[in-house]
Amino acid sequence: MTIDLEALYFDLHRHPELSFQETRTAGVVVQTLAALGLEYVEGLGKTGVATSIVNGEGPVVWLRADMDGLPVEERSGLEYASTARGVDPAGQDVPVMHACGHDLHVTALLGALERLVSSKDEWSGTVVAVFQPAEEYGAGSQAMIADGVFERFPKPDIVLGQHVTPLPAGTIGVRPGTQMAASDGLTVTLLGRGGHGSRPHSTIDPVVMAAATVMRLQTIVSREVDPRDVAVVTVGSIHAGLKNNIIPAEARLELSLRYPDDEARSRIMAKVERVVRAEAQASGAEEQPIIAVDHSLPPTINDADATARVTRAFDDAFGTGTVVDPGMFTGSEDVSWFAREAGVPLVFWFWGGVDPQLYAAALAAGTLERDIPTNHSPFFAPVPHPTIERGVDALVVAAREFLGTSA
Repeated sequence: MTIDLEALYFDLHRHPELSFQETRTAGVVVQTLAALGLEYVEGLGKTGVATSIVNGEGPVVWLRADMDGLPVEERSGLEYASTARGVDPAGQDVPVMHACGHDLHVTALLGALERLVSSKDEWSGTVVAVFQPAEEYGAGSQAMIADGVFERFPKPDIVLGQHVTPLPAGTIGVRPGTQMAASDGLTVTLLGRGGHGSRPHSTIDPVVMAAATVMRLQTIVSREVDPRDVAVVTVGSIHAGLKNNIIPAEARLELSLRYPDDEARSRIMAKVERVVRAEAQASGAEEQPIIAVDHSLPPTINDADATARVTRAFDDAFGTGTVVDPGMFTGSEDVSWFAREAGVPLVFWFWGGVDPQLYAAALAAGTLERDIPTNHSPFFAPVPHPTIERGVDALVVAAREFLGTSA
C-alpha cells in the first residue's frame, strides 16, 4: 500500500472532531493501519488508537500524534476548509476546525509508520505509535494511560512527538530543557445576589464583580512577576446573565494560567486566588467564590542528552541550519505524561508549516504577528508541502536514531 498523504490530510482537515469525539478520525487511522498490515487497539481513553511494529531485539520507541480539533469557525478560504460542526461539553452546537494542526500530526505519523514498515530490514526494535484524543482538554494522554496503554503495549525507552507551528516550512524548532510551559485551566464562579435591572441597589452584581476581577487579574503578570520571568494569566471566557434587565446571581470566568515550573505555579495560583477572593469581598459578596481546577499540565521538558542526539540526526538528515532554538513556548501539552509515567526521556519538537517566502517577507516587514496566523487562529493554514514530507521525515529520522540497526 502507498498512502496518498495529501488526500489523507485534506480529508482529515475537512472532518475535524472535538476532544473525546474523534470517532471518524480514529476510523481513518485504523483503516490505514489495517492496510499497512498492522494490528491495533482502538477505544483507548475512549477514542484513542495505538499500534506497534515489533521488529526483533532493540529499544522501544513511542511516537505520538494527537487527533482532536477545536471549536473554531474556519476562515482560511481553503478548498478543503472545514464546515463541520459539533456539540461541546455544555451541549452547545459549535463550529469545529483543525486550528492547531492535529490533522497534520496524524498524517505525518501514518506516513512515518508506512516508511518504517517498508524499511524493516534496516532497523531493529519496537515502534509503538499512539494516536491520542483530547490533547486540547489536556486529558487524552492520562485517559489512555488509565485505560491500560502501558499494559497493552511495550513500555517505551523514549517518547518522541512533534507539533506543527508558524515557522518556515522545512524548519525544525527544538531545545533541551523546558520546551513548553506548565498550565492550569480554572473555572471561577463569582456568587452575587440577583434581581431586577432597575434596582441594582438591592442586588450584589456579579457582572461588575467579574469585570473588576478580570482587570485586577491583569496586574498579576504586569506588576507582581519579575519581567525576566515567564508567566501568563488569561481570562478566555466570561458568562453571566440571560437578559438585559436581569442582574444575574452569578458570573463564571474561565482562566488559562501558564508558567515554566512548579514553583512559579504555586506563586501564580496563590495570587489568582487572592485577587478573586478580594474582589468578591470588595463587592460585598455574601458567599465565597468557587475556584475549580479543570485541568493541570506539567511543563514539557526535553531530555538534554536525547535532544542533542535528535538535533544531530536532524542536522545530518536535513542540513545544518535546519534546526533552530525556538525558545520556550508558553503553550502547553499533555504528551509528557507518557514519558513521566514510564520514567523515560522525552523529545518534543516543532516543525514549520508556513510558506518560507511569506514568512521571510513578514519577518522583514516586522509583521509576523499580523500576517502569519498562529495555532488556534481561524486562519491557521499550514502549506501541505513540504510540511507533510518534513513531518514524516522528522519522525522517521528521530525514531531511527534510537532504534537498533539490523544485523
